[in-house]
Amino acid sequence: MPAAATIYEVATRAGVSISTVSLAINHPGRVSESTRRRVLAAADELGFVPKERAIARARAGVGRIAVVAPFTSYPSFAQRLAGVMTELGRDGTQLVVHDHEDVATSDSPLLATLPVRGHVDGVIVMGIPVQEAVGRRLAERLPTVLVDQHHDLLSSVWVDDFAGGQLVGARLLADGHRRVLFARETETSYLSDSPAQQRVDGLRSVLGPGAVREVTVSRSPRAGQEVLEALRAAPDGERPTAVFAYRDLVALGVVHAARAAGVDVPGELSVVGYDDDDAAAALDLSTVASPLRESGATALRVLREVLADPRRAPSRTELALLYRARGTTGPAPDRV
Repeated sequence: MPAAATIYEVATRAGVSISTVSLAINHPGRVSESTRRRVLAAADELGFVPKERAIARARAGVGRIAVVAPFTSYPSFAQRLAGVMTELGRDGTQLVVHDHEDVATSDSPLLATLPVRGHVDGVIVMGIPVQEAVGRRLAERLPTVLVDQHHDLLSSVWVDDFAGGQLVGARLLADGHRRVLFARETETSYLSDSPAQQRVDGLRSVLGPGAVREVTVSRSPRAGQEVLEALRAAPDGERPTAVFAYRDLVALGVVHAARAAGVDVPGELSVVGYDDDDAAAALDLSTVASPLRESGATALRVLREVLADPRRAPSRTELALLYRARGTTGPAPDRV
């Protein structure tokens, strides 16, 4: 068996110092992207794993798994994490939680370096787009399960956001709505099939392309007011009678802004959210219920299967969505 690659060999291959290799792997945000890419490419080519972690893995693994998600940007991921923790139980496995920057941004250096660090046996990646090169590295070096994202080489647990948009479209159509405003948040993701895009595409597939307008709002407390301004800017006779928001927090902002302006919700304007988080239930928001806790628990079960058999073919587990009609939706005001 060939000797394991050392950090010195990685440094030589990448043309950097050993301290730069250490920074690129353990503190990726402190080196430039080009340097990080060179170091990781060298580590991949050499199959480098830090020595002490390679020893631990050879024995029985390190006894830790990681969960990576934009926890501080999207509260719904806390419920997914709760599902992981409930499923984890008390088997002695340690859980390492990494907060990811806003999911609206592109690739994270954390995901690129995690497979090389060797400090966990597997990882669950929630709601974060995975670029092709990063996906290959994860598939080759670290058992991984994705939640609400896809990669051909990795197992995933997901919901059909296109079908979620169709659920909303079918209910609004049945209530007589013919003009709907879809409120999405600013995003710079490099993926063209983001959850927001899938949801609005599903909505249009039911209502028709001309029936759906879009507005992009900021990720701020003003989002609801921005949606209301977009409604008021629509020409007379073409003003949407319903708003479908990308997530519950935006929808609740719309409800608050509308009612503060004297707009009757749902008498004059119906509002629908997405996720069915705790706030949606407490404030009687109509929404699409996504199985948040179930997705976390299922992801851990799938990860355990991958850890038991790393060569198993990637699987895709789809979970069901459910439309919940509550107090923010009703018949269109112009319904005959």
